[in-house]
Amino acid sequence: MAKKILITGATGLVGTELKKQLLNHGYEVNTLSRKKNSDPNNFVWDVYKGEIDATCLLGVEAIIHLAGEPVADKKWTDERKKQIIDSRVKSTELIYKAIKATPNHQVKSFISASAVGFYGDCGDEILTEESQNGYGFLAECCKLWEDAVDEGKKLSLRIVKLRTGIVFSNDGGALPQLDKPVRLFAGAPIGTGKQWTPWLHIDDMVGMYIYALETLNMENCYNACAPFPVTNEGLTRAIAKHLHRPVWPIKVPRKAIELLMGERAEAVLMSNNTSAQKILDAGFKFKFTHLDDALTNLYQK
Repeated sequence: MAKKILITGATGLVGTELKKQLLNHGYEVNTLSRKKNSDPNNFVWDVYKGEIDATCLLGVEAIIHLAGEPVADKKWTDERKKQIIDSRVKSTELIYKAIKATPNHQVKSFISASAVGFYGDCGDEILTEESQNGYGFLAECCKLWEDAVDEGKKLSLRIVKLRTGIVFSNDGGALPQLDKPVRLFAGAPIGTGKQWTPWLHIDDMVGMYIYALETLNMENCYNACAPFPVTNEGLTRAIAKHLHRPVWPIKVPRKAIELLMGERAEAVLMSNNTSAQKILDAGFKFKFTHLDDALTNLYQK
């Protein structure tokens, strides 16, 4: 079992909780970030300048790569799209460059985030890891990201890519944004409301990374989503039920979302009916398989 891990993106929603859990499991954790801090296990890199402190790799047996600019927080200008892609692709390339330049490195596994956006908008089609790469910016971004990660196979690394859906947590991410209009008595499905929304509780997301770290026969890509995806309408109604709020009988028209968000509307209107069968077959046991149980847990905290 790898005892020293390097995490990128350790200050993000998943990275923060993952680092905490790894330390609780007895791992040593190095982190890469843009600024030096007081933590002696934090190392500095600058993806856009191509600079990295290669001592971050000393004694490291596995890397968990979560770094990447947020996808939906800013308008998708050409420059922003380039940042979203480069923050994923160039960061991966920079780590591999550092590994190549470290002759006696001990890195054996590279576990990377990816996203269900890989499949594009697929309606009701059930999506397995064998499904085709889709169309649109997010699908293109995920393909470039995964291709960059797969270059690690040339370094004889075990590669695992977790294609993540919406991670639910009280500490940020999608849930506070989704439940805000509901709390304000303005909850309504968006678009048709029929688009599938693959979701995952933060505890299962973190658990999946640790499981991928410790299960050495896991390789290639896995859908990191709970076994029972829900539609946007189902999700809206479930949140409203837990918050004791009504849901409006009308839907927010697609055109209104596109007017508000521009091209980014793709990120919230996409339908991904993902299958979790492969990760289940790998032996991973979810804490939360049903949305109602996940929301009960989160809203009780």
